[in-house]
Parts: sequence; C-alpha cells; structure tokens
Amino acid sequence: MEATGTDEVDKLKTKFISAWNNMKYSWVLKTKTYFSRNSPVLLLGKCYHFKYEDENKLLPARSGCTIEDHIIAGNVEEFRKDFTSRIWLTYREEFPQIEGSTLTTDCGWGCTLRTGQMLLAQGLILHFLGRAWTWPDALNIENSDFESWTSNTVKKFTASFEASLSEERELKTPTISLKETIGRYSDDHEMRNEIYHRKIISWFGDSPLALFGLHQLIEYGKKSGKKAGDWYGPAVVAHILRKAVEEARHPDLQGITIYVAQDCTVYSSDVIDKQCASMASDHADDKAVIILVPVRLGGERTNTDYLDFVKGILSLEYCVGIIGGKPKQSYYFAGFQDDSLIYMDPHYCQSFVDVSIKDFPLETFHCPSPKKMSFRKMDPSCTIGFYCRNVQDFKRASEEITKNLVLICSITRSSVSQQRIHVSMKTPLSAHCVRSRRTTLVP
Repeated sequence: MEATGTDEVDKLKTKFISAWNNMKYSWVLKTKTYFSRNSPVLLLGKCYHFKYEDENKLLPARSGCTIEDHIIAGNVEEFRKDFTSRIWLTYREEFPQIEGSTLTTDCGWGCTLRTGQMLLAQGLILHFLGRAWTWPDALNIENSDFESWTSNTVKKFTASFEASLSEERELKTPTISLKETIGRYSDDHEMRNEIYHRKIISWFGDSPLALFGLHQLIEYGKKSGKKAGDWYGPAVVAHILRKAVEEARHPDLQGITIYVAQDCTVYSSDVIDKQCASMASDHADDKAVIILVPVRLGGERTNTDYLDFVKGILSLEYCVGIIGGKPKQSYYFAGFQDDSLIYMDPHYCQSFVDVSIKDFPLETFHCPSPKKMSFRKMDPSCTIGFYCRNVQDFKRASEEITKNLVLICSITRSSVSQQRIHVSMKTPLSAHCVRSRRTTLVP
C-alpha cells in the first residue's frame, strides 16, 4: 500500500509540475525586437539592408520587430517573410503520453530537442524546397496580443491542472487556422512546394509515429542514457538527429544523411563515403548530407573573440543554423546583426496539433517575431549545422567553410590558450594550416 501511495504522489507531482510549466511558458509578453537601419542583417546566408525610406511609415505592429527610429525601409518585408518561413518548433502540451513516463508535455526540459528539430527542419527545407523558398502566407501571421494571453493564462493553468488530475485531456488544435491555400497556387511547382512544406512539418509532429517527433527522439536518446524529462545538450542532440535520419524509412528521405563531427573534426573522406553509399544501392545519385559540428566556444563563458567566427558561419549559404542558447536555455540561432544573434525561441507552450489530419493548421509552426540576444550571453556549448546537396557541393562548401575558419588562426593566442576549435578536412584547402594531409585550425 505504501508503494502505491508513493506512486500516486509522484504522479500528482508530475502532473502539477506539467500544469505549472504549461502556464509558465504560455505567458507571452508582447515585446518588440529592435533592428538598426544602419547595419545589415544576415539570416542563414542571406543579407538584408534596412535603409531609410520614409520616416512617416511605421513597421506593422504584427511583425514583432521595429527598425530604429520607427522607420520601415529597404527589404524589411523580405526579411520578415524569410524569417517567418523558417519552421518553428516549440514546447507543446496535451500530446500523446510519452512511453515510459506520465508526461504529455515537454515544457521545462525539451528545449534543446526542439532547437535540434528546427535545425534539421531547415536542412530538409533546403533539401526539398531550396533556400529561395518562402511560405506564401508568411506575412499573414499575426502576433498574439499581450492582453489576450495574460487574460487567458490563469484559465489555461486551471484547465490544464484539472485535466491532469482527471486524466481527461482532449487533443486540441488551435482555433485559428489559415485558409486552404492549395487551390490558390497557380502552377504545379507551387503546389508541390506546399505539399513538401506540410510533409516536412508532419515529420516533426508530436506523436509516436512522427519520424522526427519528440517521441522518436526521446527513444533514440535512451542509448545515450537520456529519458523523457531530462535536459539534453547540443552534442547529444546532434547524435540523436543522426540516428533518427539513419533509421527513417520514408522513401523521400533515402537521399539524405547526417554526419556528426568527431572532436570538432570533419573528415572529408568519411563524409564522401556517407554521400556515396547510395551509389551501391538503387539510387544513382550521391546523397545530400547535413554536417553537425558540436563545438565549445570558450571555457565557462563564451569567449568574445569567437564572434567573427560565428558571424562567418551564419553568413554561409550552406549553414542551417546553430543549436545553442544561454546556460540551461536552448535557442535556434539563425542570423545576426552587429554583435547580436537572431534566434527562434522554443520556450513557448502551444497546444498539440494533430499533423495526421488533412490540411492541419500551419501558423503555430511559423514564428512571426524574431528575437535578438547579445553574443556575450551565448552559452559556449553549441552545435553548428551545414547542408550539402551532393559531393561536389560538399567540396565547394569545404573551401568556403575553411576560408571562414581561417579567421580563427588570427585569434589572440593568449586569450584562448585553454580553448581550441579545429576543423580538419583531408583536403589541402589552406596550405599554411595543413598538417598531416588535414586542414587543422587551432587558435
């Protein structure tokens, strides 16, 4: 009887904590992110300039970002559309229970898994849709008003907790949904893009069957000693993503693989071997590859000397973002302006969406509000991602990446004497850094 009573207490604690986290991460303040009109903005290899046009024009409030002096200018709308088109994956509540636990939400612990999902989603967007793709409805999404969220937060907490106690949770989808868009597309290419857009999002659904959903990622994480409710680091998530892609049996995913760097070292022969593995099978073409490089940009704190390195990486067209964040808070870094990083934040609890339903609503998978954070606040532990479509693309990317990484060779040795980053490739890309047939960059 005592054991039974203890189990019931533990279950009650778990449900209370879940309900509290659902309330905590649903409390959204309507804050604006300010962008300078004097500095370019880089977003995953694309550069945007916000120049002066008309100081009587204001940036629409729904955009969630504001230009200094409240001036809209240049290609602000293009930036907004590009940013909002990236797939946003956040905390969710009321999804099917995770096997081996009583959890039906990842609030408070799943942020790094979510940022890993966002990075992989961007790689799949490049693979199936290309970097130039943007979602036609991106500018139709509006921010939730502060008032609407604050007035509903207590009600949401109460309902969530009561549902936890009664174990009568209904699977809900957002009441706001975008209108059906397939019929509006003028040609087969646009329709194909929308089909793949939805398909990619569905692979990240919060159900046991979703290929890259939370349930599957947790299952792969068990081999690393992780379980639902644990906090996952960027390096562990890199290996979980690799396993998830390797195990995916969907026909559309047989042309892509993931390579995780060993000790910050990318061996080109190993990458090419993974890309060419399909040549021995029924696939005539070499595979695309997503390269994940877990790194540490300092000791206890990020060394600011690595700022140019991070900027250089996010400026590359091959970059699919960085799994990083602040200590114990993971963010998906996708760009920068000056010395601030632009990111998407997974710490926002949204209701479960059943992606198996035809024409499921898309707006909760796209973020209309870019956020910025000083580079100085960045946690030194992160994972950098690159996408290469084929072997030739990888060779070109290797050259560009290495040229960018050579910047590290000029970092003051005295300030980073206890830290190192080295990316090694078995190709002589930079003669002055070649050691034993490898390009090694060691500050």
